[in-house]
Amino acid sequence: MANQVILGGWSGTQDATEETQKICEAVKDQVEQRTNQKYVVYKAVKFRDQLVAGLKLNIKVFAGEEDYIHLNVFQQLPCKGGNVELLNVEVGKTKYDPIGPFPYC
Repeated sequence: MANQVILGGWSGTQDATEETQKICEAVKDQVEQRTNQKYVVYKAVKFRDQLVAGLKLNIKVFAGEEDYIHLNVFQQLPCKGGNVELLNVEVGKTKYDPIGPFPYC
C-alpha cells in the first residue's frame, strides 16, 4: 500500500529511490564536513519525508561495514530553486535504528 501524503505529517518509512540517493549526494560534502569523515560507501537505504514549504527528508545512509548515518535534509520547491540543504546528521546508527525524529535545529 502506498503512503498517503499528509501535508505537514511524516510519511512512513520507505525504501530509498534513485532520487533519494541524488539528494544524499547533493549534501555529501556537508555531511563529511560536519562529521569530519570521508565516506567511500554512502548509499541511501530508507527514508521518510514531510511535505512543507518544500520537502523535508530523514534518510538512513549505509556508510560501510555496520555503520549507518541519519540525515535530515530540506529540499526547496522547484519554483524556489530546488536547492538541497543538510539540516542535521546523526552518526553511530545501526541498521535497526528507526529514522528520526531529529531534534529541532
